[in-house]
Amino acid sequence: MFGVAASSSLVIGGLIGARWSPPKRLTGVLLAFASGALISALAFELFEEAFALGGAPRAGLGLIAGAATFVVADSLLDRFVSGKTGPDEREVAAAGSRGGVGLALLAAVTLDGVPENVALGVSLVGSASLSLLVAIFFSNLPESLVGAVAMRETGTSPRAAVLTWTACAILLAGAVVLGRASAAGMSEHVLALALSFAGGAVLASLADTLMPEAFEHGRPLNAFATAGGFFLSFVLAA
Repeated sequence: MFGVAASSSLVIGGLIGARWSPPKRLTGVLLAFASGALISALAFELFEEAFALGGAPRAGLGLIAGAATFVVADSLLDRFVSGKTGPDEREVAAAGSRGGVGLALLAAVTLDGVPENVALGVSLVGSASLSLLVAIFFSNLPESLVGAVAMRETGTSPRAAVLTWTACAILLAGAVVLGRASAAGMSEHVLALALSFAGGAVLASLADTLMPEAFEHGRPLNAFATAGGFFLSFVLAA
């Protein structure tokens, strides 16, 4: 149920983007709101629990390892996209791998979404993280919306765009189930590593993807939206 709820925004965004092109400022504000919510959920739920279970060494090691894993995977994706384009298209494709156009955006959303949804699944071993669920929902919505618009503008039919984002939603919902299943039999120390690893990957995706796009497209409202997302997530976690 948590997996379906978190990933449903991918379908909603796909449905909207298949029929309507939103202002870039709106998507930037939504990404800023999601960024604030994710920061709060990570600080007061995921990493706090990892620190309590495993102490500073394990929590810190997992955090750095998760961030490093995301950076390596994202760099490989950038290199793959750049290698598939000509010199004139490279700038567009590089932007696409971080939320720009076509299938490169879909790959980037999946790369961002897997650690977020695995982290949500791991959190279900203890107390279910409602704040992380809300944060993931609001981070998925603008990315799938922009992705569907980009696909439609490059000739993909609205039906195909919606089906593509629905398939992505199913995959990421499965990541929640995977996270819950893999964490069920873990010891406290291993669970601390898993929680902090997932948190590090999500934190890296925030720094690399969500917040730069929110800054680029959502100014000056991005600051208020980030604060609003942080506050809502904090209230839900309290």
